[in-house]
Amino acid sequence: MRLKVAFQMDPIGSVNINADSTFRIALEAQARGHELFYYTPDKLAFVEGRVIARGFPIELRREVGNHVTYGPEAEVDLGEFDVVWLRQDPPFDMGYITTTHLLEMIHPGTLVVNDPFWVRNSPEKLLVLNFPQLTPPTAIARDLQTIRDFKARHGDIILKPLYGNGGAGVFRLDPNDRNLASLHELFTSMSREPMIVQKFLPAVAQGDKRVILVDGEPVGAINRVPQAGETRSNMHVGGRPEQVGLTPRDLEICSIIGPVLREKGQVFVGIDVIGDWLTEINVTSPTGIQELERFDGINTAARIWEVIEAKRAR
Repeated sequence: MRLKVAFQMDPIGSVNINADSTFRIALEAQARGHELFYYTPDKLAFVEGRVIARGFPIELRREVGNHVTYGPEAEVDLGEFDVVWLRQDPPFDMGYITTTHLLEMIHPGTLVVNDPFWVRNSPEKLLVLNFPQLTPPTAIARDLQTIRDFKARHGDIILKPLYGNGGAGVFRLDPNDRNLASLHELFTSMSREPMIVQKFLPAVAQGDKRVILVDGEPVGAINRVPQAGETRSNMHVGGRPEQVGLTPRDLEICSIIGPVLREKGQVFVGIDVIGDWLTEINVTSPTGIQELERFDGINTAARIWEVIEAKRAR
């Protein structure tokens, strides 16, 4: 089976080829004989009934500084492709949301991964609200008094942007902190969006586990350990990846959320687990598969393509 595959992603020329999950997925596709096309989200358009993109055929190699060769620039009709990958990083703003609406117009005739309707309706920090039995105490609010009341109940909290990513704008406010009003003022001056507040989990000192699921099934996990003196464990801000296994609690969480993810067409998902608690379900642009492959020899990209190829065969 030879598929025509398009990748909607951030500039491929600047990715870290030893860490970027999209690069690894595309490299696996190439190894399986699929034809690759690449474009950035700003080159996606709707024109007179067609969803089109301007970009390049590409050929990839695992060679630092020389990992991509571009073919001639071309305008393509994405409705003529077999698969389109929705893989640009957040922020999950109106530009991002608009791309999900446009890609929804060609799905499922063209298989869009992950399903853009459910990506739009299941952002990372909101989908978890459907599973309160799995999550730490959580609030979504813009009102300062609501957040103050939450902090009064729980003492030590994490405050972060609702639609942020990569650990940006994440603050820990312990019982002695006096900065809540100032941070609220800063957030509300920059955005009309609410914030998310969660009870701080001391277990984060031992790591924030990223569990990878493919079509609702867990395939493995990596642990992300924060730097000394740092609350955030995201690898974007210096978190250290470590090898780790799946615990019975991890498997329990996956058994509850996995069928929901599969039903919603979320083929590649990364969930975040701190201690025994689910904190995020990442469906927009999850990472971690290259680290998992180095630690445990698990070729997640191959498993992803097995699922996609089976869907296309049907």
